Amino acid sequence: MDGTLLLSTLSAQFPGACGLKYRNESTCAIRGIRLNDGHLFPPEDGWLDRVYNIVFSKDNKRKSEDGPDNPAVKTKRMDKKCTDLIVLGLPWKSTEDDLRQYFSQFGDLLMVQVKKDLKSGQSKGFGFVRFQDYESQQKCLNLRHMIDGRWCDVRIPNSKGGSQHQVNSKVFVGRCTEDMTEDDLLTYFSKFGEVIDVFIPKPFRAFAFITFSDPDVAQSLCGEDHIVKNVSVHVSNALPKPVDKHNNSGNNSVNWDRQTTHLPIHSLSHNDSPPPTFFFSLSLSLPPSSFLF
Repeated sequence: MDGTLLLSTLSAQFPGACGLKYRNESTCAIRGIRLNDGHLFPPEDGWLDRVYNIVFSKDNKRKSEDGPDNPAVKTKRMDKKCTDLIVLGLPWKSTEDDLRQYFSQFGDLLMVQVKKDLKSGQSKGFGFVRFQDYESQQKCLNLRHMIDGRWCDVRIPNSKGGSQHQVNSKVFVGRCTEDMTEDDLLTYFSKFGEVIDVFIPKPFRAFAFITFSDPDVAQSLCGEDHIVKNVSVHVSNALPKPVDKHNNSGNNSVNWDRQTTHLPIHSLSHNDSPPPTFFFSLSLSLPPSSFLF
C-alpha cells in the first residue's frame, strides 16, 4: 500500500474527473495533486483533513454546463434554503434535549426530533434537526459529529415523491477483508434483523453493501463498529445515487449490479480510530484514503 489513489477509481465515481486540487493552508495557493501513470500521489504532508476539488476536463465541463437539466443549475436556486437534516447512528440513550444541546452550538434550531418506536418508546437510532438559517446548516453539514460518545452522520435526507423523511434500508460496511464472504456477513448481520441482500463488489474493494427488510434496523446500525471474523468493520448509511436519465453511457457510473450508491465519507479507513473527513466540490464526498494502494 503506497498511499496513492487510482485515477480510474476517481473517474468511476465522478465521470470526467481528470485530477484533484486543493488549497494550501499556509500559502492559500491552489495546488494540484501529482498524477503519474494513472496514480494520484498524496501531498508531501499526506491526505489530511482538507477540501479536495475534483478537476474535470474542459470538454466534459462544457457539456455538463450546456445541458438543460444540469442539476448544478437547480442546486443554485435551492441551496440557500434550510431543510430538515437527518442524524444517523444516534446512541440509544440520546434524547431530544441532548440533540438540541449539541446542535445549538451551530445556530438556532427550529426543530429537533428523535424517532422512536411507537410501541416500546425506544429510540430508533436516528432523528432530525432543522436550523433557522442556511449558514448554520452548512456549518453543521461540513463537520463530523461525536454525540454522546458516538460518531454520527448528519446529511440531507434523500426524499422523493413527497416523502420528507425517507429512510434507507441499505448500509455500507467498510474495512472488509478479502476472506470475508457474503455468507459471513449474512450470518453476522442477520442477528439484527432480516437481511434481504448482501453484495461484495468485484474486484475486491474492501467494502460491502447489506440491505435489510426494515430500514429502522439499518439506521440503528449506522455509525457502529462490528467484529466480523475477528476484524473490526464499520457500518454507515449508503445513500442512493440519482440516475442520470440523459446519459446512458456505461462509462459514466460504477455498475455493481445493484443500485449505484454514494460511498460514505468515513467508513473506508483501516485505522481503529475514526479517520478524517474529506469533502469534494459539487456537493460530492469521497475520501482519497478510501482507495489507497
